[in-house]
Amino acid sequence: MEDLTKINTLYNEGKKEFLDGKYYEAHEIWEDLWSDYYLKDRKFIQGLIQLSVSFVHLKNGNMIGAKSLLKKSQAKFSEYEGVHRLINVKRLKVEIGEVEKEYQSLKSSEDFNWSLVPKLKK
Repeated sequence: MEDLTKINTLYNEGKKEFLDGKYYEAHEIWEDLWSDYYLKDRKFIQGLIQLSVSFVHLKNGNMIGAKSLLKKSQAKFSEYEGVHRLINVKRLKVEIGEVEKEYQSLKSSEDFNWSLVPKLKK
């Protein structure tokens, strides 16, 4: 498989897993993409990895880890705008901000409103 095809396949597989709520699997696939290819937008990919891991931590009841990784993902997306990799970055940043507010208000990770997970859409 050519590199560009492999890159696109890995990206799309990770996105599908994320949208299916399989955050650990998404992080693993995107991590392969991030580590195997030195992409110009590797910070964006790293942001997606960190966003995924935030939800892995949340599912495991680790609020400190969830909050930390969410913050790190926000920093990675800060230099992107417009539509990047078919994701509306402005919308993504707003959605992450909504997740952050939810995280701050939670007494328990079990109370998280999973409908707030970013949709990764244009």
